[in-house]
Amino acid sequence: MPKPINLIVACAENRVIGRQGRLPWSIPEDLAHFHRLTAGQVVVLGRVCYETWPKVRSDGRQPVVISRQTELAQPGVHVAASVPAALAIAQDLPGEIMVCGGQRIYEETLPIADRIYLTLVHAQVPGDTWFPDWRHLDWRETERRESADENFRFTFSTLERKRR
Repeated sequence: MPKPINLIVACAENRVIGRQGRLPWSIPEDLAHFHRLTAGQVVVLGRVCYETWPKVRSDGRQPVVISRQTELAQPGVHVAASVPAALAIAQDLPGEIMVCGGQRIYEETLPIADRIYLTLVHAQVPGDTWFPDWRHLDWRETERRESADENFRFTFSTLERKRR
């Protein structure tokens, strides 16, 4: 039986997830949440996400990077040329599959995802990278926690795909 595919994302109300290759906010509580959920897991991510995440290989994470740049491969880092190839590698590694972005990776995996760990930032922010619209799909919220810091209000949600 294949392992479930989990997406983990923080996005604004207008679905923005990035600006100029970076997160468009600094929310320490969300970053801690992200690191806690991905520690010890298989993280599937695009090249830009991989190159901008300094802790990607700490806490036992096993990165599977989607890129045609094979020189990214090194001990403990798997490289795949496509999302299907990356997911095939991830299926054979120990740990949960956590898809960490970016936009194209989310677009390809949202239709097949089993769960979304969503941090919804209650703001409209400018950006150049978006999470695909998930609201029209059939999800059920299994966990929810509201929080805030000095700059933003945000909601941590776990969404599970409803099965027929």
